[in-house]
Formats: sequence, C-alpha cells, structure tokens
Amino acid sequence: MSNTDNSSSFGDESGGSYERNDGSRLVPQSAAEVLQPKQAPAPPKRSRQARHGFVVFLNFVMTLMVLGVITASVIFFVGKKSFEKPGPLRTSQTIVIKEGSGLNQISHQLNARGIIDGQFLGDFLFGIGVKLHGAARSMKAGEYAFTPGMSMFDVMETIRSGKGIVYKITIPEGLTTHVIYQRIAANETLVGDMPEMLPEGSLMPDTYPFQRGTSRTDVVKRMQQSQKQFLAEVWKRRTSGLPVTTPEELVTLASIVEKETGKSAERPHVASVFINRLNQGIRLQSDPTIIYGIFGGEGKPKDRPIYRSDIQNPTPYNTYTIDGLPPGPISSPGRAALEAVANPSITEDLFFVADGTGGHVFSKTLAGHNANVNRWRAIEKRQKEEIAKRAEELAKAAASAAAGDGTTTPATAGQSN
Repeated sequence: MSNTDNSSSFGDESGGSYERNDGSRLVPQSAAEVLQPKQAPAPPKRSRQARHGFVVFLNFVMTLMVLGVITASVIFFVGKKSFEKPGPLRTSQTIVIKEGSGLNQISHQLNARGIIDGQFLGDFLFGIGVKLHGAARSMKAGEYAFTPGMSMFDVMETIRSGKGIVYKITIPEGLTTHVIYQRIAANETLVGDMPEMLPEGSLMPDTYPFQRGTSRTDVVKRMQQSQKQFLAEVWKRRTSGLPVTTPEELVTLASIVEKETGKSAERPHVASVFINRLNQGIRLQSDPTIIYGIFGGEGKPKDRPIYRSDIQNPTPYNTYTIDGLPPGPISSPGRAALEAVANPSITEDLFFVADGTGGHVFSKTLAGHNANVNRWRAIEKRQKEEIAKRAEELAKAAASAAAGDGTTTPATAGQSN
C-alpha cells in the first residue's frame, strides 16, 4: 500500500532497511548498538558579530557599571547609617571653632576631641556627609557644646545653626560711659580692643547675650543702637508740653532721674518734680549733678564725702548753681527713666527727700519739704547711732574672744538659753 502524501516508504520485509523522507536509508541497529554511548553534538558556533571586540568591551563596561552601582549603594547605606548613628562622645565637650576654619580643619578638630567616630575614617566621613547635606559653606565659627551620644548629623546641625554657647554681660542703669567701658573691657570672653569712648548717655543699659569671639566693639555698637532705637520710640509718644525740646535733653533729664532713685515705680514721680521745677524756672538742685561736675564719668571715690563747699562749686553740671538742664547727661539712663521723663506723673510736687526705706517722700511746698528733711535727718541720726552701737558691740565681742574669757557675743546671746 502506498501513500502519496507520505514520502517515507518501507522496504520489503526481507530488506531490513528503511527509507527516510530525504531519501537516505536508515539501517536498524541491534540492541547492543543502541545502548552504546553516542558522541554529543558540537555546540553551535558564535556568530562573528558576537565575537566582535566592541561588543566584548561593551559587556565589560556594563558589568562594571552594575558592580559600581551596587558598591555605591552599599557605601551610601553604610555611610548614612554611620553618619546618623549615636557618636562616641561619653562626656560633654566644648570646642571653639575659629573664624575662617575650613571643613577639613573642623572635621580634624572634632575627631581629635572624640566628638565624631575616629574609626571608619570619621573625619573623612563627616566631611562627605556635610557636603552631601549642602552644609559645607554654612558651618559657622563659635563656641559649641556637644552632649554625649550626638551623631555626626547632630554635630553638623549644631555648627550649621550657629547656636553656640551664649554668654551674657549685664550693664546696670545709671552707670557712666567710662564705667561701662571698664566692665566691657574686663570681660575675658569678649575679644578685641575697646572702641573710641562714646558720649555720655548714648548706651542703653541692659543684659546683652553674646558668643565667644564677639568683639567688644560689637557689644558697644549694639548698646548704642538699642539706645537710639528706644529713644526714637519714646520721643514719638512723649507727653505734649514737656520742658525738653530735643531727644538729647530728654536723655539728660532722664540721667538725673536715674541717679536720684533706684525704684522703677517711683521714677515718674521724681520726673514730675524736675519737670515742674523746669516749668516754673526753679533750679533742679540735684546732688548727683554736683558729683558729676567735679569728678566726671570716673565717679567720686568711695572715701571722699561731699563737702558743703561742693554745693557752691560752679561747674557746668552743678544744678545748684546753673539754671535749667546741665549741658549733657550725667549717666546712662535705662528704659524706665526715659519713659518716666517722656510720660511723667501729673503732680504739683516740687521737692522730695529720702524716707529711710530706699524711696522718697514728696511735697509741694518748702515748709512741707523742710519738715520731711527734719524727719529724714532724725531717721539718719538714729541709723548712724545704731550702726555705731553695733560696731561697738562687735568690737567688744572681738576683744573678749581674743582674751579667751568665753563671753558670748550679743548676736548669739539669746541662742544660748
């Protein structure tokens, strides 16, 4: 039987061979031949394009790129973790970063003090981290405090913020410019020379914060700017009809008020007395102006009393001998004194004298004032007698103690019962 659609044909039953579709003859094998191992076919040959040198190089480059990305990712992950992990610092440290210090200098300084980890190239890692955060150009000079366990990131943020250790200098109200300059010059945390002496009354007393490395000139400038700003504000809201015609005259009168009383609440009342006197053409007769006229900004020596002759000493500042205001301030008035002169109490008082409690008692008439003066003198006499008596008791107690007679001192006699 034949099939025209199938080109394979079988031989006769006795021939033992077969014909393939392609016309070749397939001879059947014995069972032993079938079980014999056959030689594996040869692998296909690579095309000439696959063997081209450029393709080989390109494959090499691609491999390097993949390896580079993987390596960079690992380094970035490890570096980021090291940059943000708690640091090695165990006790608080303070360092000073000088003006003009570069990132490398800062990194070495932090590493040397144990603030950042010295392992894994700590200063190098810190520098790289700072650059990646875009903070390389914003690291600020100053004195900084670092707490235990701060990470490199926290250290970077501290220095970048510029929030270093804050110091303070306090200038009380009523000091002269000369004394203020002495205090600023004596502060060892500030740097630089003192600027040229400014006019009396041009600095605002206050507490001024600063960081190490701040110059003395900067502090003086801040005090001057603060005084200018507040004076401009208080001058705008001053009461109408005041006998001071310029901001400078307001400062002059405020400096006298400042020296006359240490009680802030009392300053508007004291200011009203001087304003009433100026309005009525009465001399101010302020004792602090006598002292300033004689000794200037350096002040009266502590052991030097005021003599009766000083009252009549005709200096330009002595308001017992001149009419109106002195030619300039006698101290540096604070905000309360400036405000008191700009907006004084409304009174008819023309006199005041100490009341023995740190304040003053006021009066409208000379007779009332004289009575207050006599009362004050009696209080002052009694205070002096008590001081003298106390000094005598202490002297006796010291003499008894030196003699070794066991006499109990008056201060402790009541405690021995």
